[in-house]
Amino acid sequence: MNLDLSVKKRNIGFSYAWSGIKQAFQEERNFRIHLVSAILVIMTAGMLRFQVLEWAILILVIGQVLVAELINSAIERMVDYFKPDYHPAAGFIKDVAAGAVLVAAIIAIMVGSFLFLPKLYDTFM
Repeated sequence: MNLDLSVKKRNIGFSYAWSGIKQAFQEERNFRIHLVSAILVIMTAGMLRFQVLEWAILILVIGQVLVAELINSAIERMVDYFKPDYHPAAGFIKDVAAGAVLVAAIIAIMVGSFLFLPKLYDTFM
């Protein structure tokens, strides 16, 4: 009985999490942009026959960007809820959260360059 309750709670938690991802996809343009970019990058990595370690690194940096974008979206929504009028502290919080996404994206681009450029060079040169 207790095990069934634990499984139900886990399923409910997963349901809420999945709902949050769907809402972010529907309402957050930047999340959609990052997700579509991630899909294109993954398809390209497949065509270039990435090795296991390359896949692991790629998935980590893609995940880093998507997680940063989800957290940024949640922070922005929460700040807007608690402080609908402009306040310098609210602006700072939102700017820092957006900055975290930018840092994650820059790191992903740098790592992606290390992974993709040699393979693209070998393929086309």
